[in-house]
Amino acid sequence: MEYIIFTDVSVDVDMEYAAAENVCYVPMEYMLGEESRHCAVPESSEYMHAYYDKLREKVPTRTSQITPFNYVSAFEETVKEGKGVLYIALSSGLSNTYESALNAVEMLKDTYPDAVVEVVDSLGATGGMGLLVESACENKKKGMTLAENAAWLRENAGKINYWFKVEDLMYLSRGGRVSTATAIFGTALNIKPILNINAEGKLDTVAKKRGNKQSYAWMLEQFARNYNPEISNLVYISCADCMQDAQEMAIKIAEIAPDAKIKCTMLSPIIGAHTGPDMIALIYYGTARE
Repeated sequence: MEYIIFTDVSVDVDMEYAAAENVCYVPMEYMLGEESRHCAVPESSEYMHAYYDKLREKVPTRTSQITPFNYVSAFEETVKEGKGVLYIALSSGLSNTYESALNAVEMLKDTYPDAVVEVVDSLGATGGMGLLVESACENKKKGMTLAENAAWLRENAGKINYWFKVEDLMYLSRGGRVSTATAIFGTALNIKPILNINAEGKLDTVAKKRGNKQSYAWMLEQFARNYNPEISNLVYISCADCMQDAQEMAIKIAEIAPDAKIKCTMLSPIIGAHTGPDMIALIYYGTARE
């Protein structure tokens, strides 16, 4: 059965690769100040630079959930054509999008009983979804069926490792990840929290380092410890408008793993609304998450 690969527009992915493989996106909405913005495809680096400058100016931003009706609208044309849908969702531990997509499948089947839609919980976000998108595309080119591809993604999603360095603790404070007092004192002491996404697809704070240099060194130590190119040698570095830091990290990764295929991407406005500017994430296939 012919099938189309879909993912949330919150993904960080090589846009040229995704376009060449006809990857489709489920749109999302977000607010910047009082202005509502519709994100239908990943935004350009130029657009994202201007977006993060607004955040640096303390313009507030927030996001909204995708409803089941949004998914029905996104998938219906493909289903009507008799094609299958392979959808890679933002982690169920971070958002309700996965549950909404499952509800949408049931709604679609009321009208199209033969619809075939596989919803895969990425157990991750950002560049990790990009890794899964690229893996799904390569699996499809190898001849995997829709069901086989979905099964492979579910088996390997938990082997994608995530390490995030956050610059501005106040964004984590607004999201309830750290207390306001911790955010204020941490900022004053130049403390950089490092987070990961755990086996349940939820955020955990795993380390606190003083300054970016120590933070990046710690993240690279984790990469050297559990990078697994046998699954894929693709490495994503997703950054919130700190591309120079991302490129410097890419050089260090290449020294550790010369075989690695490294891609630096700009963090989407959807996820960037929750992390703030100058966040950087190192994401790759490795050993199963603890």
